[in-house]
Amino acid sequence: MGNDIAFEMAVSSVRFGVGVTREVGMDLEELGARLVMVLTDPVVAKLRPVRTVIDSLERSGVAYALYDRVRIEPSDESFLDAIASAKERSFDAFVAVGGGSTIDTAKAVNLYTTYPPADFLDYVNPPIGKGLPVPGPLKPLMAIPTTAGTGSETTGVAIFDLKRMHAKTGIANRRLKPTLGYLDPDNTRTMPPQVAASTGLDILSHAVESFTAMPFTDRPLPDRPALRPAYQGSNPISDIWSMQALRMVTQYLVRAVDDPSDDEARANMLLASSYAGVGFGNAGVHLPHGMSYPVSGHVKSYRAPGYLPDHPLVPHGISVILNAPAVFRFTAQANPARHLQAAGALGADVSRAQAADAGQILADRIMWFMQRLSTPNGLRAIGYSSSDIPALVEGTLPQHRVTKLSPRLAGPDELAALFEGAMVGW
Repeated sequence: MGNDIAFEMAVSSVRFGVGVTREVGMDLEELGARLVMVLTDPVVAKLRPVRTVIDSLERSGVAYALYDRVRIEPSDESFLDAIASAKERSFDAFVAVGGGSTIDTAKAVNLYTTYPPADFLDYVNPPIGKGLPVPGPLKPLMAIPTTAGTGSETTGVAIFDLKRMHAKTGIANRRLKPTLGYLDPDNTRTMPPQVAASTGLDILSHAVESFTAMPFTDRPLPDRPALRPAYQGSNPISDIWSMQALRMVTQYLVRAVDDPSDDEARANMLLASSYAGVGFGNAGVHLPHGMSYPVSGHVKSYRAPGYLPDHPLVPHGISVILNAPAVFRFTAQANPARHLQAAGALGADVSRAQAADAGQILADRIMWFMQRLSTPNGLRAIGYSSSDIPALVEGTLPQHRVTKLSPRLAGPDELAALFEGAMVGW
């Protein structure tokens, strides 16, 4: 069959500007929406972005119902709760106001109420689920991020924690992409510094992973174009978005965390999140994300500062970045030049760098950001030990959608060594 000959760039529609949240009611009115489900989490529900959305819907005469039980780091149970709530009314559009957890929940609600499957796992990525394609177009979904990190407003992916496996998995299909993402810098004003740090480090890893992912030409040629995956491997168009996201992270991340009133920094981090989302939404991410899913799923008692859930939580950006230095030391030999380019975009001096040092240079630069932003010093700092590694490896192995995009293959032994290397960062 041979290797693939093509990649497909699925574009995302976004609207950027201070105050654009106020336009959502007019947009939905023009789409003919009669009843809209507004999804958010219990914390954001009390903040101004949700009030702005509701005011906009009311001014445009669009009826709505508010669902404010989205779980931070959603699970199959929380997805099912939101889906059941949506089935009680005949909604013809959805509005997600919040971080990636809320936007991903809205994607699942849209899919499962529009095309109900025989079994919940039918749409879930293999080998955990059947990975069935989305049968047809979905209803309008307006995504209004209140964090700058996940880029979920640009992607066709919905991630959740499968409780019985203690690991994250997801649903991936281009049709899940929101109809429109509203990038409104006003909506990130309420983000605590710890959340800005975690989500900003997620942007950093998204961009490095998509830039260093296996090239699209190394992927098998699909039987039909419709079977070409959403995550296709690094490619010339995604590369542009990923590299620009890294440059913006270098310039604005520390500023945005240090001073929430720095409007320029916050606005540019919101853009960087979408830039990285366009990059990884088409190229994909690899081992840092694949390894992050069991790190989040097996959390014991760690509760992240700045977050207010009623359950132990390792924020997604933290679970990803703690693995990143060990991973890039490992993958660099597959393509030292790309790893050095990423390090250079993050501000490292690579003018006299040797190829053999590429992984360490990139890892050191990432750890500089981690230390500057007071990130936990490795997996041990959030409650893990070497005795947990077998469970972490077991939770990573099914994450084929992302692990197979690693530029260097990692089996059980390699993953165990990577988790050991991630126990302490510096």
